[in-house]
This record gives sequence, structure tokens and C-alpha cells, in this order.
Amino acid sequence: MSKARELAELGAVYDSGALSNRNFVINGAMQVAQRVSVAGLQTGYGACDRFKLASNSAARFDTTQSTDVPSGQGFSKSLKLDCSTADTSLAAGEFYQLRQEIEGQNLQQLLYGNSSAKQCTLSFWVKSPKTGIHNLEVKSSAGGVFNIHQYTIASANTWQNVKITFDGYQTTAIANDNTAGLVINWWLLAGTTFTGGSYSANTWSSTSANRAVGQVNVADSTSNDFYLTGVQLEVGTEATPFEHRSFGDELALCQRYYLTSYSVGLKPGSDTSNVNSQLVTGWTDGNCPFPPFSTTMRAAPSVTLRPRSSNTTGQVDNGGTNRNATATEIGSKGVSYIAVTSGTGGQYNGFSYECDAEI
Repeated sequence: MSKARELAELGAVYDSGALSNRNFVINGAMQVAQRVSVAGLQTGYGACDRFKLASNSAARFDTTQSTDVPSGQGFSKSLKLDCSTADTSLAAGEFYQLRQEIEGQNLQQLLYGNSSAKQCTLSFWVKSPKTGIHNLEVKSSAGGVFNIHQYTIASANTWQNVKITFDGYQTTAIANDNTAGLVINWWLLAGTTFTGGSYSANTWSSTSANRAVGQVNVADSTSNDFYLTGVQLEVGTEATPFEHRSFGDELALCQRYYLTSYSVGLKPGSDTSNVNSQLVTGWTDGNCPFPPFSTTMRAAPSVTLRPRSSNTTGQVDNGGTNRNATATEIGSKGVSYIAVTSGTGGQYNGFSYECDAEI
């Protein structure tokens, strides 16, 4: 094959997108799970970094990082949602979504807000316990509108590849800042407030009733397990081969939003050894320094402290005595110091930490 033809074919496959760094989604292969597992989750971040549950339903899911993956695709991990509390009688306004929120400043190349707004394509592998219609939406912070696509699960508990293309939104620009510019929502259940309208594929709308028409209830039994991996959102109309990033690169991207002193694979709050703690020399007044963040975080995080000798939050081990403590003067690059209540000066301070700057 001639070089010219090779380049032409490559350009046809990749549209106008980059050949690297083309995936807007962080941790799409579910490699990173700093929280390890989160049981009985209704709303909040689960096992795999950057993927969040949002709901007002009575249902709950246990979230774990699983090794159940589609065969021959190069994936080693998936996000598993195991229904631990079922909800079989849905009120009108109930909803359950699995989502990833993407910073607006990372999405400016989409050119939302003008006639040149670009199309983008979402691809992913899903394994659902329910056959039938599932709804997927991209929601733009620009005007609070959403673009809906339905995908149909043909065989329950079987890995299925889904590819969806969204038109760009031409009316309002995405804010160029660190807030959520786009939110990808996988619907898991929905009441009539969200199902009572009509489905119109690839249409930007603000009508709530159109968001989840025909949606199955993934949380109607505690036997239900929902899996997801290989998530990629990219510019253009083609779903290109998944962009596999190194574990180190993916971890660093995740740590912009959530950072912990615990070793990879160890659940925060589950270990009191020195290995997962910091040991620093106290100042003369008993307070202590905080190690610098390994990366600049999205915003000033909330900080959870634990003494190395217990899992009680809001304390440090000050010279062998657990004392109440508070991270003080917090920024996106670090914490100025830890204020230790009644701390003894000149003593060591041992503590573990979690820093949360999620959207």
C-alpha cells in the first residue's frame, strides 16, 4: 500500500480527531479503583474512579472492580454494579443513573455554541441483566439540555458493544472552566416523569419526559448485575479502536479528582499500618505539615484524616496519642498544615488521608 493511500485511509477512520489523547473519558477501561469497593451505594462515587451513581430511588448497588470483561478486546477490568436492594415499584419522579462528568475546559474543541459544533461518538461495552431498551444521554451544562439515544440489549448477561454518535449542540457554549461541561448518563431505571414522553434519537431537548422512554428497570431484583467497560467519547462520527492508556497515566488523571495515601488496591480506612500513613515531625506548637499533592487537583479538595493507629476520621496520631485534627488552608496544590487540637510540640504525627475534589 502506498504511503498516500495509507494516510488517506487513516484519515477516513479517525475523522478530524487526534490520533492520541482522543478519549474525553477518564478511566474508561476501569483500571483505577482507588476506593476499591463501595457497598450499598445510592448516590456518589463507586469502586472505579470517575464513575458515579446518581439516584433518588430506594434501590442500592454494591460497586466493585471486576475481572469479568469482553473476550479478546484487551480489557482486564470492568465496573460491576450488583443490586443489593431492589426497587420494583417506581414512583413517577424516581431515577437511577451511572454517569461520568467531564470538565468543560477539556471540551472546548467541540465548538458548542455555534454552527460548527462538532459531532462526537461514544462507544462502550456493556453487560446488562435485562433485555430490551436502555437509554443513554449526553447532557450539556450549556442550557441544561440533553441528547438521547436508545440501545437495545438483545441477550441478558452477555457482553455487547454499543456505538452512538451525537450531533453537536449549536445554541450555547460549554463553560471553559473546571465544572461539568458534559455528563454521560447511563439510565438504570426511570419513573414516568422521565418515560412519559416520546423518543427522538439524536435530538437536543430539555423535556424531561423524553429522557428515558421505554427504559427497563435494572434494579428490580437483587440477582441483577450490570457491567461496563471500554468507554470512549471522541470527536467525529467513527468509533475508533479503544485508546488504552498506561495504568500510571490513568491513575494520574484520576488523582486530579481523588487522591489517597493508601496503596493501590487497598480500601481507604481498612488499614492502620505505617505503610499507608504519613509520618511527619510536629511543629513546636504541636501542629504538623502535610505532604504536597502528587498532582494539581481540580479544585481545593475536602480532606479526610485518620490516625495511623485507628480508622477514626478527623484525628492524627500525635506522639502516640490520637488527637482531633483539621486540614487547614487547603488549595488545589496542597494543604498548608494540619491543626492538631491540644497537640504536643516536637512529637511525630502519623496519619492517612483522602482528598476529594470530584465534580
